Amino acid sequence: MTILEVTNITKQFGGLTANKDITMNVEEGKITAVIGPNGAGKTTFFNMITGVYQPTSGDIKLDGKSLVGLRPDEVAKKGISRTFQNIRLFGEMSVIENVLVGMHTHLKTNLIGILLNLPFTKKEEASAEKEAYRLLEYFELDHLLNEKANNLSYGAQRKLEIARALATKPKLILLDEPAAGMNPKETKELTEVIKRMGQEFNVTVLLIEHDMKLVMEISEHIVVLDHGEKIAEGNPEQIRTNPKVIEAYLGSAAVH
Repeated sequence: MTILEVTNITKQFGGLTANKDITMNVEEGKITAVIGPNGAGKTTFFNMITGVYQPTSGDIKLDGKSLVGLRPDEVAKKGISRTFQNIRLFGEMSVIENVLVGMHTHLKTNLIGILLNLPFTKKEEASAEKEAYRLLEYFELDHLLNEKANNLSYGAQRKLEIARALATKPKLILLDEPAAGMNPKETKELTEVIKRMGQEFNVTVLLIEHDMKLVMEISEHIVVLDHGEKIAEGNPEQIRTNPKVIEAYLGSAAVH
């Protein structure tokens, strides 16, 4: 079943066309990758899906309902979360506090409940902390739950950002270069985490990534952008052998 439908979307900034007439679907429960060289328009594409930018033309639908015109916070409430190329954690907050922040979109406690310390509020807080711990345990960060986010290694910060995105309980999670800056050991660990994530958290994964080994290993469907346009899509083997893709991005040695 299709969870995300992107139809003929174009994004222009003045005279510059960052994305042109892109159409693609993301199937529920699958891992889909968007690849392409630097400047191909991948992050602009993610920014339109999440409401940071509005498309100049075209439509984006989640579960058959249009997202066009919604703010990022409204898109998040519809069930889409994301990570960023540049890590955006609350550095002075603890690891578990960063995850709890991600849960605010679906918590029902209000100011009165907090001030009066009502039973429902205490119960909801306890439930949130339990779920946050489960997320940290999954990413093997549970031993660091009271550590400041700024003090974590780069790889651990990457995993914490994904954990915080999952804390919003999304239907669809967008990972923007999740392996960027990681060493081979961290990348291998992340590969296994992403592989299992869909089933563990009932979430569909859409990712941008330059690490072709990771992309080819975990992706079930791949879309290739070049100069803002879609030039190919298919399964890893189809992309690996596509002459347009090899010419535009991969290079003959990059996928072997």
